Amino acid sequence: MQRQKPWRRQQAALLATLILLLISSVAAQGAEYESVKKDGVNIRSGASDKDEILWEVFKDFPLQVMQRQGTWTQIKDFEGDTGWISSALLDKKQTVIVKVQIANLRSGPGQNYDPVATVKSGVVFDLVQREGDWLQLRHADGTEGWIFSTLVWPNP
Repeated sequence: MQRQKPWRRQQAALLATLILLLISSVAAQGAEYESVKKDGVNIRSGASDKDEILWEVFKDFPLQVMQRQGTWTQIKDFEGDTGWISSALLDKKQTVIVKVQIANLRSGPGQNYDPVATVKSGVVFDLVQREGDWLQLRHADGTEGWIFSTLVWPNP
């Protein structure tokens, strides 16, 4: 039996690492997100209306689709919590949620634009458009502005 040279083992390990990184990057980019259709929707511990209610979400709350099972969808929220929701209560509408304590919503796509509002963690917006790393958002109350993409989830 031939022994593998140390630099060959290092190359093989590096190649395996790069392949794993590429696969995880493609998987993250291909993630599916949907939003909740109405207020007061229960997130449950399993794929049945008999399973325990874990928490409640409101209209337009964004969720990552993990898998589908019959008429139920397993989801993940912006805090990494997982649960199940009836698929009939999900919408394809693109929304985002502020994931930092406080952020400025600005009048244009850049830090040099004046803030139009200060927003707190957990506030949901409709996605209007993207310009580079900046997202134009609209709140249900009509407030509109731009925010740096890393301050919200998901980061479309």
